[in-house]
This record gives sequence, structure tokens and C-alpha cells, in this order.
Amino acid sequence: MKSGRVFSRGTVRSVSAAIMLAYVICHLGNHILLLISISFADEAHHFLVDPWRTTFGTVLLLTSVLAHYLNALWSIYMRRVLVLPRWGWWQLGLGLFIPLILLLHLSSTRFSEVELGTVSDYSSVLLRLWALAPWRGVAQVFMLSLVWGHAAIGLHFWLRTKRWYPSWQPFLTIFALLWPVLALAGYVSAGNHILRAAEQAGFIASELDRAHITLEARAWADHAALLLIMAHMGLISLALAGRGVRRWVERHKQPSLLTHANGRTVHVRAGATVLEALNEHHIPHASVCGGRARCTTCRVRVLKGRDALPPPAPVEARALVRIGAPDDCRLACQLRPIADLSIVPLLLPSARPVDGHGQAGFAGVEQIVTVMFVDLRGSTTLGERRLPYDVLFLLDQFFLEMSAALTATGGHFSQFTGDGLMALYGLDGDPTVATRAALTGAEDMRVRLDRLNRRLVPDLAEPLRIGIGIHQGEAIVGPLGPPGSQILTAIGDTVNTAARLEGLSKTHSGAVIVSRRAAEAAEIDYAHLRLHEAVLAGRAEPVEYYALAESA
Repeated sequence: MKSGRVFSRGTVRSVSAAIMLAYVICHLGNHILLLISISFADEAHHFLVDPWRTTFGTVLLLTSVLAHYLNALWSIYMRRVLVLPRWGWWQLGLGLFIPLILLLHLSSTRFSEVELGTVSDYSSVLLRLWALAPWRGVAQVFMLSLVWGHAAIGLHFWLRTKRWYPSWQPFLTIFALLWPVLALAGYVSAGNHILRAAEQAGFIASELDRAHITLEARAWADHAALLLIMAHMGLISLALAGRGVRRWVERHKQPSLLTHANGRTVHVRAGATVLEALNEHHIPHASVCGGRARCTTCRVRVLKGRDALPPPAPVEARALVRIGAPDDCRLACQLRPIADLSIVPLLLPSARPVDGHGQAGFAGVEQIVTVMFVDLRGSTTLGERRLPYDVLFLLDQFFLEMSAALTATGGHFSQFTGDGLMALYGLDGDPTVATRAALTGAEDMRVRLDRLNRRLVPDLAEPLRIGIGIHQGEAIVGPLGPPGSQILTAIGDTVNTAARLEGLSKTHSGAVIVSRRAAEAAEIDYAHLRLHEAVLAGRAEPVEYYALAESA
């Protein structure tokens, strides 16, 4: 998979954010110097802020603001499903609220300065914010919190995908806390100084005259702010209306079907990403970066439908190259299916940023296996009136016998579930033989359990009982789990069905529940037994099964 350097939307977002953050740091740094004096801060203004007011600085900053703002509106329009992580909603909400206060400030300072020739030094600005319109002064504090909070959230969730970030995070956190606090301290200190000066006769009038701030200029600034705020609200409405129009245009398009490894099949809206579809249907899926192709934790393996998929866009291609992804690996946050497909996640929903640094290869293969779930009934009562070590001894004896039955019949111990286990048959053999071996293993487990109960009579108030569910079908088999702790296991609808069949054994006392498909695969005639049918959770189709402990 090849990739070249491109000027992507993600790059525009990151670069524009970095430029604006640099300006905010300089501006707040200038506010910190107000702790020394207003005149000292005015002198420092020439070095910290005035470079941003040159033609080059103005164009650079204005371009960055517009690019970042329009990118946010475009993101709202492009999303087929407005489902975001909590931090994503906070960042988006803060970002859209900032212009409401920022435009008030800019219209009375920079815009008035350019249009009307007013003077926007610290004395005149602080006079307006602290003496003439104190509510604007409060709004400025609120705006500083919004801007810094928006920047801090974005910076954290961008940098946490970097390998070096954990070691630098404490220092960056200290800076993120101290810088705005010191800036506010300087702002309050200078504001109090202006309030004391305003008590002197003629100070306010002379200061307004020096700064060329007339009633007409203040009215013009308020009117300009109102128009700009209305334009801001109109653009947000336009983005939301555009989503509605697009949805109406696409209403006749047939949605794709997405089959997840957990057995669920959901619809994918036209143009939506796989991650959006999973979020819409509340299927947990890893996405550390919030769907921006930075962390690669949302990676999936495409099992079916790969040939009909569009090729990776440059931003996705670069991410896949970085993790050495095979051809069947894609990023769920970037993949927009145009046909039905089947996927299996390559990382757990609880994946951390560090998990995205590993290689994306997954050695799993799709094959027919027989899955067995075994559960120890009444395990919670074992702890009553027993020491923990006594319970551990009983469980050790139980799992020793169950494992021995698996070993004797060629089963693979796949997962330990606390009071039960999952086993696989047929990893490298004939499916018919494997299913017969699973049935033999289940019978051997029951025999061994009877023997164990006789041996533990002095230690048990009542005999240990188990429930067993067996199903055969296609599943993805391979190493799965967090890096460094992977186990050979299987995932898919076959596994889920076997687990739910085991749960049905509670309604058939002591029964081994075998699906009809597994029985037919084993070529064993259970015609003398009643054929049951049940609708299992997560499945639309009912499952037919036999309860082997029952008589005809």
C-alpha cells in the first residue's frame, strides 16, 4: 500500500490550530506582563502581539482562523451521524461558542481600529471592559476559558497518540494550568488599576478622547458585532440544513449492510463511515483520536466485500503504511462502504493510544470450527461459608478435570471465564470429526464431574453441576487480545450462538445443548430427542437445538 504526502483536511486543521495557539500564547503572555505594569505590557506588545498585526501576520492569522472555522462547519456537514465521544462534543461546543464573544471583542478593538482609527492599547481597552461595560469584562474572562479549554482538549487528544507524549504530559499540564491563570491575574490586576484611575475627575473623558472612542464608534462596533454574530449563526444553520438536504437527496439510496464479528448486522447510511455506523447502533469500537485517522486504533479486517470498497484516501493510506497494515486492513473512521461487507475489529474497544503504535497484522483466518461453552452452575454460592483458598481449591479441581477432558478429546482451551470456559474443536482437522470429538468431550466432562462430586462429598453441600452449549459454524480464529497478552481464540456469530445455547441449559436441568447444525455436522441421529427452537439474543433467525439430557 503506497502513500504520498498530501495537503489533507486533517493537515489544515492541525496547522491552523497550531498557528492560532501560537497567537493565543503570545497574547496571554502579554497579559501576564500586566502584573508588572500597564506601560510595561504596552511596550512588550510591540514584540509579542504587533508582529501578528503586520500584513503577513494578519493574513496568516486570518487565514488560519477561517480555515479552522470552515473545517469545523464542514465536519458538521460531512458527518452522517452526529455521535461523538464526550470530549468531542465539548471541543465542538466550545469551538462554536467562542465566536459569539470573540466577535464582540474584535469589533470594538481591531475592527474599530482599522475602520475608525480608534486606539486599542491596554488603557483604553481595559477602561471599556472594566468601567464602561463591566459585563464585557466578565465575558472576556469567559472567552479566555473557552479558548484555552478548546485548545487544551484538542491538543491533548492530538498529542496522546504520540509516543513521547506521556513523558512530557506533566510539564505540558503545568503550563496549561499556569499560563491562563497568570494571564487572568494580570488582567484583574490591571483592571483594578484602571478602576482606581477612573475615580479621578476627567480621566475617563480624556482617555476616551485620546483613543478616539466616541458614542458613534461604540455603536458602530456593536452593530458590526451583531452582524458578524448573525452570520456565524447563519453558517451553523446552513451546515445543519445542508445535512438535511443531503439526507433527503440520498433517501432513495439503498444502505449497505455491515456484518460485525459479534454477529450483528446493521445498516450503513449512504456516505457514512464504518465507525459512524457502529456508533449509531451502539456497537463499542476503539477510536482513541475520535475518527481522525491519527491513532489507527479503529482498524478492522475486512472479511467479505473488500473488492467493492473504494481505495484508501491518502490520509488513510499513510496511516496504514505507518502500521504495516496488510491489504485487508482498513480504518473504520475512514472507510465508507458502497456495498455489503463483513468486518472484525483488530483491537478491543478499550484500546489505549499506545495500542495504535503496534503492527496491524492479524493472523486470524475464517474457518469452520466447533465451539463449546462450559459453565459451572451455582458458582457464587461456593464462596458462602468458605475461605477464599477453599473456593480456589474447588475451582482448581473443577478446571483440572474439564481440561483433562479437552486434552483427551482434542479440544483447545480458548478462554477462562471465572466459573466456566470456552473450547474450540476442529482447528486443524475435519469438521465432522471435530464435532463428534466435542460431543465426546462433553460426555467425558459429565463423567469426570460425577467422579469429582463423589470425591468431594465431604466438602460440598450439594454436587457441582455444569451446563454445556455446542455449536458449529464459521468463525474467525486467530490470536486476539491486547498486545503481549494475545490468546488463540475465535470470534463471530458461531461463538455467540454457542454461548447462548449454554445459557439455555439452565432450562433443561443438567443438559448438554447441541445445535441442530452441530448434530448434523457430526452425522449423529437425534431423532429420538425433541427438537427445540429458540430465538437467541442478537439473532433474528431462531436456532434449533437438542437437549441431550432429555429423553424422547
